Amino acid sequence: MSNNSTLPDGYVDGSYWYYAPNKGAPIAFAVLFGISGIIHAYQCFKYHCWKVGGLLPWAATLFVGAFVAREIGAYNYDNLGVFIASTVLFLIAAPVYEGANYFLLGRILYYVPYNSPLHPGRVVSTFVGIDLVIGTLTGVGAPRVANSSLSQSDINLGKDLLKAALLLQIASMCTFVAITARYHYRCYKTGTLPNNLRTVLIVLYISCTLITVRTIYRTVEYFEAASLNVYSDVLHISPLLKHEFYFWVFEAMFMFSNTVLLNTFHPSRFLPVNNKIYLAQDGVAEIEGPGYEDKRHFLLTLFDPFDIVGIITKRDKREKFWEKDGKEEKVEA
Repeated sequence: MSNNSTLPDGYVDGSYWYYAPNKGAPIAFAVLFGISGIIHAYQCFKYHCWKVGGLLPWAATLFVGAFVAREIGAYNYDNLGVFIASTVLFLIAAPVYEGANYFLLGRILYYVPYNSPLHPGRVVSTFVGIDLVIGTLTGVGAPRVANSSLSQSDINLGKDLLKAALLLQIASMCTFVAITARYHYRCYKTGTLPNNLRTVLIVLYISCTLITVRTIYRTVEYFEAASLNVYSDVLHISPLLKHEFYFWVFEAMFMFSNTVLLNTFHPSRFLPVNNKIYLAQDGVAEIEGPGYEDKRHFLLTLFDPFDIVGIITKRDKREKFWEKDGKEEKVEA
């Protein structure tokens, strides 16, 4: 950055954050996320739902690590290694909450399978696969961007990887919400939207909104940072980079609100743990069926989760066990 006789807005020479990070707030949030993670773990044990909710305590743990790294950075703001660790952990942690929502939607689709736009099991494989790509791009790109000792070409490669990761994350979430909304609409139209399902869907929408707003903030912040170089004037740096306030609102508060939301309205309080139990088409009774089965080859279900080929050829290979409502053993609703 260029030398300025007056360095505005809290600029601290040598700080990788531009400013000197707050020294107290990271510890407070580390403790809060730690408590939330412990509660999530307890809820997974209580409801026997590690398969659906197991990512929630892991996401909280990553945020604890990220805030601890930021606390260390508050006293060592000129330490590149600490800055990289904090940056990478924050960028990786939020998508884990997103991954938890994928498992949740899969469980929701199993509950009313006849309204599902795709095989419930493919939600996880498709979107978690995308998340793995996002995590890989972030894990490779973020350290390159933060490490000023690398060549400019390596730094530029890191910038491109991180841009791709952030944009892919937004696109993935938009697609995810569109699938959820389509399913919600079908349930509403067919009268199969009981209060427990409605509650879980609302929680899912709120969680997705919090994560998406946070991701948009990170994307805008990053594109602003990527436009800077050693000749950039401090006076013309984006407020998103100069003011710590935005981080505490859009990263810390939004993600903490998300984890508390999922603590308070844990999905397994509202849906059966057994994914073979589904809502009958009368919208009242719960039935234990054989489970949702897609008879196509696994690779076809992976690369064509919506069964577009089946739609075109009019050959739906799903076993529609729900058409036998009343022949299976009913479970008390």
